[in-house]
Amino acid sequence: MVEQNRTAYRLNDIVARFGGRVVGDDSATINQVATLDSAKLNQIAFLANVKYRKQLETTGATAVIVSEGNVEVTTLPRIVCDNPYSYFAKLSAFLNPLAVFAAGIHPSAVIGTGAIISPTAHIAASVSIGEGAVIGAGCVVMSGCSIGAHATLGENTRLYPRVVVYHECVLGKNVILHSGAVIGADGFGIAMEEGAWLKIPQIGRVVIGNDVEVGANTTIDRGALDDTVIEDGVKLDNQIQIAHNVRIGAHTAIAGCVGIAGSAVIGKYCRIGGSAGILGHLSIADGVEVSSFTLVGKSILKAGTYSGIFPVAEKSDWLKNAAHIRHLDDMATRIKQLEKDIQELKRRS
Repeated sequence: MVEQNRTAYRLNDIVARFGGRVVGDDSATINQVATLDSAKLNQIAFLANVKYRKQLETTGATAVIVSEGNVEVTTLPRIVCDNPYSYFAKLSAFLNPLAVFAAGIHPSAVIGTGAIISPTAHIAASVSIGEGAVIGAGCVVMSGCSIGAHATLGENTRLYPRVVVYHECVLGKNVILHSGAVIGADGFGIAMEEGAWLKIPQIGRVVIGNDVEVGANTTIDRGALDDTVIEDGVKLDNQIQIAHNVRIGAHTAIAGCVGIAGSAVIGKYCRIGGSAGILGHLSIADGVEVSSFTLVGKSILKAGTYSGIFPVAEKSDWLKNAAHIRHLDDMATRIKQLEKDIQELKRRS
C-alpha cells in the first residue's frame, strides 16, 4: 500500500461528503482505509461485526466507522452511521480512485474500418478493435484487449489487459471487465446426428447493462438465438461460467467459480455463493440467496436462503450416510406404511 503524498481529509470533511456524524475529535485526519487489525496512524477502520469488537482495544487506527449501537465501545474519534460496511466501501472508493489514463490511441493498436472511437478514450498497446466497433467517451481499453466487429462499449467502460469482447456484443456505461474475461464466445450448442455432434451456430449476442463488474477469467457466452443478458449493477466474481441465453437480474452478486447452465433466469438482488451450480432452463425469483456449493436443480419461486450442502465427515461415516441416502425413497414408503398400520391398530383397539 503506497502511503507517500496521499491527501489527508478531516473527519468533518468526510461526513460533509458522505453523511453520518462525528463523535470525538472531528479535526482528526485520515488518508487511507484499513482493517482494525492492520490500521496505522492516519488510517480509518470500521466495525461491522461485533466479533471484532475486541480489536478496538489494540487498533492503531486514527479513527473508526461504527453503527449507532456501537458508538460507546471506543474512545477513538469515530464516524457514526447506519451501515458501517457500505460507508467504508464509499470512503475507500473516494480515497482510492481508479487510475487515470491519458486519452489517445497507441501506435501499435489495430483499428478496423469504420470503427468509431471517442477522442477521450484510451486505447493501449497491442489492442485490436474490429470494424464498425463503437468505443464510448472515457473508455479505457488496456493492452492486449480484443474487441470484435460492431461491438459497443458504453461511456467510461474499462477493460483490463487481455479482455476479449466478441463481435456485436454490447456493454453499457461504467462497465469493468477484469483480465482474461471473455464476453460473447459461442455457447455450447450441439446436436447429435448419426453418431456425430453437429455445431449449432450461436447467433445471439451478450448484452451487458450499466455499472456491471466482471471478474478475471469469467466467461459469458453469447445467445444461441436470443441474447444473453446481464442487467444493470450485476457484480460477477472471478472464474464464473455463464452459458448461452442466461438472464441475470439487476444488482445480483455472484461469487467465484459458479456455473450457470443455458437459459437459466436469475432474478434481481440475488446472491449466489461460491462454486454453486445452477442447472439450465429454470428460474430463480428476486431476492434469493444460494449458499456456497449448492446445486440448484429446480426453479426457486420465492425469496429466501437456499442450501444443499452435504456436510463433511470422516470418510467411512460419509460412505455409510451416502448409502442410506440412496434408500431414502424406499424408507419413506415403508414409514408411510407403518404409520397406516399403526393407525389401523389404534382404530381396532
